[in-house]
Amino acid sequence: MDKNSMFAALDRILDKSKAAVLASVDQEGKPHVRWMTPVTIRGRDGFLYSVTSPGFEKAMQVASHPQVEWMLQSKSLDEIVTVRGTIQVLDNPRTKAEILESIGGNLEVFWRVNQDQSELVVLETIIEEILYFKPLTGEHAKATVA
Repeated sequence: MDKNSMFAALDRILDKSKAAVLASVDQEGKPHVRWMTPVTIRGRDGFLYSVTSPGFEKAMQVASHPQVEWMLQSKSLDEIVTVRGTIQVLDNPRTKAEILESIGGNLEVFWRVNQDQSELVVLETIIEEILYFKPLTGEHAKATVA
């Protein structure tokens, strides 16, 4: 499976599942995982986007330790994509508007815990490596992106 096919699998899984697990490390080197709602933007292969509040711990964690890993799986668990990369916190109004347009309808939980819509930053993951796995067949592939 080539890199383009793996990006297509990433998009396909995100379109259906609308969720992924983000793993990061805190200031003491302890791992943390949490469910997030990421998106990809057409024409920007190599990037994965999500939003958070600048006051949430994850924003501080990724600012000090930007190496992260995402895990996405199909609802039937027959495809798993893992993305490794470097995340950066963006506080640009244009970027926020663009990401909210793509992801906004899927942020119900986020708006419950962060009711102030002005308190929002974008987490941009620069994808450095993408791994694809089909547990039922054992098919797997890995590609370096950056």
